[in-house]
Amino acid sequence: MNTIVDQMMSNRKLVLAIVVSVCAIVLFSVIQTAKAQETTNVNGPVVNPYLASSLYAITHVDSSQSDSTPYGPSSGVFTVDPTTRSIVYGGPINIQTYVSTNKNYMWAVGSDRVSYVNKTRGKWNVEAKYEALSDASNGTLSPIPDENFSTFGKSSAVGMNTTSMDSYLTSLFGANYADRAGSGTYSVVDNDNVIYTNYNDSIYAFALSDPNNPSAGITKRYNMTDVFDTIEGANHPNNLKLWGLSMTYDGHLIITLSNGVAVIDRDLNNSSTSFYRFADGEYVTNSIAVDENSSIYVASNTIMRKLVWNGTTLSGDAADGAWSCPYTSSDIPPIIKYGNGTGSTPTLMGFGNDEDKLVVITDGAKDMNLVAFWRNNITPGSNRIAGQIPVTCGFATLPEWIQSEQSVVVHGYGAFVVNNIPETVSSDLIGKNKILQVSLMGPAYPTCYGVERFQWNPSTHAWSSVWAQSDVSSTSMIPTNSQSSNMALINGWSSNGWDVLGLDWDTGKTVHQTIFGNENFGNGAYAILEYPDNNDLIFNSIVGPISIHYDIHPSLKIENSVDPKTYFAVGDLLDYDYTVTNTGDVDIAGPITVKDNLFGSKQISPNGLAPGQSVTGTASHLVTPPDIYAGFKYNSAYATGSFANKEVTSNSDTATTRFFGPNSNLYPTIYYS
Repeated sequence: MNTIVDQMMSNRKLVLAIVVSVCAIVLFSVIQTAKAQETTNVNGPVVNPYLASSLYAITHVDSSQSDSTPYGPSSGVFTVDPTTRSIVYGGPINIQTYVSTNKNYMWAVGSDRVSYVNKTRGKWNVEAKYEALSDASNGTLSPIPDENFSTFGKSSAVGMNTTSMDSYLTSLFGANYADRAGSGTYSVVDNDNVIYTNYNDSIYAFALSDPNNPSAGITKRYNMTDVFDTIEGANHPNNLKLWGLSMTYDGHLIITLSNGVAVIDRDLNNSSTSFYRFADGEYVTNSIAVDENSSIYVASNTIMRKLVWNGTTLSGDAADGAWSCPYTSSDIPPIIKYGNGTGSTPTLMGFGNDEDKLVVITDGAKDMNLVAFWRNNITPGSNRIAGQIPVTCGFATLPEWIQSEQSVVVHGYGAFVVNNIPETVSSDLIGKNKILQVSLMGPAYPTCYGVERFQWNPSTHAWSSVWAQSDVSSTSMIPTNSQSSNMALINGWSSNGWDVLGLDWDTGKTVHQTIFGNENFGNGAYAILEYPDNNDLIFNSIVGPISIHYDIHPSLKIENSVDPKTYFAVGDLLDYDYTVTNTGDVDIAGPITVKDNLFGSKQISPNGLAPGQSVTGTASHLVTPPDIYAGFKYNSAYATGSFANKEVTSNSDTATTRFFGPNSNLYPTIYYS
């Protein structure tokens, strides 16, 4: 601690005559315990005018599939009881909740149904719903009552095994519950508020029956049944599956099949379809990224591709600017993942005047690599792969598997990846269906650990690892980047049960935690963490999206002390310490200022304070004759900072010292105004 003393004197014997007429001049010094964060503006993807919004009108947030949002939570630790929050039931997988063109509403898409939700007045209300999976399966996969979802959400998988959980899931969701995975997986909302999504082997375009009266219901505006027969004909390969949906920048729907990509008019008229089929043996298990030129980036289990849409035809021809590049694949991991190649939907990196334009994935190696491909033309004979780097997640000894079913989160030239495979996988789980696996990993069987943050250097055209954490869990939920909070956010299992962790984007330090506890409500199976513009959390749980409004308590406390507690003569030195602590559960923004009756208002730190952090300022005063006459000296102080651009004021604390000297009992107490 640096102590600042009245500038007039440090030796009372030399300045006795001077201090009679001179007031104290004080400087404050600081011990800084809070870290200043620097916000950097970065280029982002061009907004697609045919989408309902620039954010959350498409799975993975935007057309580039960034999983990055301008919004996010405050630092701090929050314990949440999901049973007390608004929820829209559905599932048992609910990958994302989507915007509507009406800001007061949103679309909730589960693997069983589509709901239209009024989100005004601080409480969600389902205005209409459509049991899409029952419709697509001709009743084979019948609607699930909300009460069954609620029962599962309130229960816990702790202490269960594959046999007991399978029986439990069957009792609530039906004997064929495993067949419910894969529907409603990827969706897109257009600028007419029509939402496109997949159920079984059908594509649906849902709209409101009456846009002015949402409670009138949801209708099928367009529908393509038997997509594989319709697009490819009767001789298509077996075991095909619908995966991603997206939108070109000229307003056409993009459909990703497991063996190719189709572009079609939004009325789903098959006569408009242009289909690009992959080679036999290739298989896609994720969605696609699209750039502002309507180029499509898609990864099969062995090949990364750029396809080019020219307004009428989808091309894979190099003469049109398309390309393909093989990447490393291996075996299918024993849990969570769907294929032996990448588990990532491709993510675009580099926009506008950024020097390097890339598309990134994690590959299929047992211990995966982060791989960047050049998006545009390269010099003939040069490598399409711009750079790759092993993902270690900070493990001292690499486990057999470091693999992910989640996309690479991208903000600027920063990238974030997670490991979804436990170091030890019980033989009980191997070969079981994905809903069963994701219900048990963590609370009943060992969870996975490991995340890592990377940075691409456009000067050297190379990756570097920024930080890694080998002791945090991200089970199956898609992570996200909060630009405003400067965090990477994940959902996993810890000693607190299910939680959401916020890791500082620059350092990896845990700066946020939302604790749900052991209940299944906290399991975000295969879904995405969403933060809309009010910075609340839409937690897309295994049984439906939950509205998490944080109970935020900004608070400062000041402790004011003086040394010594007594003074004896003019010129004695009184040292004051002001310790200001963030006693709340959110960051307090700087500057931190102390205000008191002795020294006025002084800034003791230009920076803010995280919860639990403190900053100390000091000041000194030389005793004057009026202090002798008064018989005491008191100093009452309080501190200020800010949260959400509003001032936060601490308590007031008084430090008092008294005169004690020769014949001090003869001096009356005198108050000066």
